[in-house]
Amino acid sequence: MKKIPKNYLLHTAFTMLELVFVIVVIGILAAAIIPNTKTNPVQEAAIQLISHIRYTQHLAMMDDKYNAADSNWYKGRWQIVFSTSDYTNNVPAYTIFSDASTYTGDVSESEVAKNPQNINQIMTGGYGNAASIDIRNNGFKGMEKLNLGLSYGITSVTLSAGCSGGSRISFDYMGRPLKGDHSTMSGPYAAGTQRLITSNCLITLTNETENAIITIRPETGYTSVTF
Repeated sequence: MKKIPKNYLLHTAFTMLELVFVIVVIGILAAAIIPNTKTNPVQEAAIQLISHIRYTQHLAMMDDKYNAADSNWYKGRWQIVFSTSDYTNNVPAYTIFSDASTYTGDVSESEVAKNPQNINQIMTGGYGNAASIDIRNNGFKGMEKLNLGLSYGITSVTLSAGCSGGSRISFDYMGRPLKGDHSTMSGPYAAGTQRLITSNCLITLTNETENAIITIRPETGYTSVTF
């Protein structure tokens, strides 16, 4: 039987000690780093919403709805509307849609934007009593992530400053943001019904402990967030 050299055993012992030391260091680092990598639901909700505001602006610029034969064409502009009702399970949600035909200001399934990543889904977190846009219904065709309350624990969405008093943001063919319900307008930019946002629009997302403030700037529609 071959004899194992003494220096081999010594080298092996030091190697084991080094391994234990490395494991201890990794454990300490993990304890310090992992708590800081936990997801923040409010931040996630704000980042998602910014992406969808920009998508709404993109739709409006690509599909401006102008129709010389329809004097109410501007009422069909692409918009994002926030709502809290039985149809959203009584928590904040939003819908991206283009009002059509009779321009009621309300949402129907055919008016809602398709999810560009899954054309079988429509971009609503709940809005009306039709099965396809009622998140409580088994026939719901929307996206649960657009229901900010159920997906991220958001308890309120508030529009203030340049878009105060409303629940909708839309865009014209130049990507400029507008506020309010277009179904009540009497012209695209008519005096007395002017809806172009002229100062920063603030959208505040709140849960039980913190909030995020999304800013939409006039003219450009540039959107950013502060936490």
